[in-house]
Amino acid sequence: FKMCPGRVICKLLCSGEKEVDLAVQSAKAAFKIWSQMSGMERSRVLLEAARIIREQREEIATLETINNGKSIFEARVDIDISWQCLEYYAGLAGSLAGEHVQLPGGSFGYTRREPLGVCVGIGAWNYPFQIACWKSAPALACGNAMVFKPSPFTPVSVVKLAEIFTEAGVPKGLFNVVQGGVATGQFLCHHPDVAKISFTGSVPTGIKIMEMAAKGIKPITLELGGKSPLIIFSDCALENAVNGALMANFLTQGEVCCNGTRVFVERKILDVFTKEVVKRTQKIKVGDPLLEDTRMGALINRPHLDRVQGFIKQAKEQGAQVLCGGDLYVPDDPKLKNGYYMRPCVLGNCTDDMTCVKEEIFGPVMSILPFDTEEEVVERANNTKFGLAGGVFTRDIQKAHRVVAALKAGMCFINNYNISPVELPFGGYKASGFGRENGRAAIEYYSQLKTVCVEMGDVESVF
Repeated sequence: FKMCPGRVICKLLCSGEKEVDLAVQSAKAAFKIWSQMSGMERSRVLLEAARIIREQREEIATLETINNGKSIFEARVDIDISWQCLEYYAGLAGSLAGEHVQLPGGSFGYTRREPLGVCVGIGAWNYPFQIACWKSAPALACGNAMVFKPSPFTPVSVVKLAEIFTEAGVPKGLFNVVQGGVATGQFLCHHPDVAKISFTGSVPTGIKIMEMAAKGIKPITLELGGKSPLIIFSDCALENAVNGALMANFLTQGEVCCNGTRVFVERKILDVFTKEVVKRTQKIKVGDPLLEDTRMGALINRPHLDRVQGFIKQAKEQGAQVLCGGDLYVPDDPKLKNGYYMRPCVLGNCTDDMTCVKEEIFGPVMSILPFDTEEEVVERANNTKFGLAGGVFTRDIQKAHRVVAALKAGMCFINNYNISPVELPFGGYKASGFGRENGRAAIEYYSQLKTVCVEMGDVESVF
């Protein structure tokens, strides 16, 4: 593999209505076999898929770096989270069960947890392989089939996952991949044999998917955007808080939905915190993502790079101060000169009404805002249409729990940020979506409950 920034690395045909139907029908046939297998049988197949991913970690990470532009260092972490996700749901597959309820007169009832059928997964371009695993692992563990559509900007690595599932022993067609953009997604959402849709992406697209799903009364999981607050109190461990702010803003070139891009800093430590963040940000190595010491690769494409640059330009016009970065970066290597690189940016002198503070930029841009009191910062942190994540740095553990309890966000961090253990549910409030991925909670969104009431005596008629 070689990095070819700004150049086409492959061409794929978009799946039309006919191809989507073939994929769904193939998945429907595989579902009949898979759904009749025991949880333990499904578990063994998922464990084998996890083993293959672990064994091919370096190859898949390299593929993902070329697919997306993130550093190889980060891509390896993504692949590790992916196989851990499969292992976790393999462990749950054999334990899925209903309950028995005793009723009067020896009668009883019981519940069955049953799969939904053919589920659709629609992924984003920032974590292509990992998102596909986050969606497929619980779906398959519950006995479903899945048709997955990756982003047209990152179509490659999910095909590798389909090959791995096949090698691991899933029935043919159980995990199908279709390629394409809006039209392909519409065919999937409208297909009468699709039972559920799980989407990761932007709010506007999420709204459209919700509208399409409503026409078929299909359950959906939406994992959408965010403009998450990161609150730094003066009693924090400063170095730890600085590390947290970098983690909350610059992973995957800042292209992370749950990033804590509104960094609220208690005024007492504003200057010292800002100085340290700027110093550390300027040291971030940008460039060829396949090099071991690179910590920030290229943004996804030219239109997105231009969009991020537009936000920075607008921020300056509205009175924000660029403390570092924000400019385009041209690596020394001539092979990389056409890459979509920029230096990570820290904005100071920000206010809550600025566009850079209100809108999701989805790039390596941190906005720093001062605050004075806990009550004030909680109110300002919640003053957003989004509610995906939030973070707090403080040594006062009571204050930490008090603040996260007050934050209107689905995923909160105390003295860390952007840690995503597969054991914990992930998802948002408000415009950031609903439903949960990961943890036991995801089982609820990939299965349905059937209640059975058994009468042991004679039926008493009221007629």
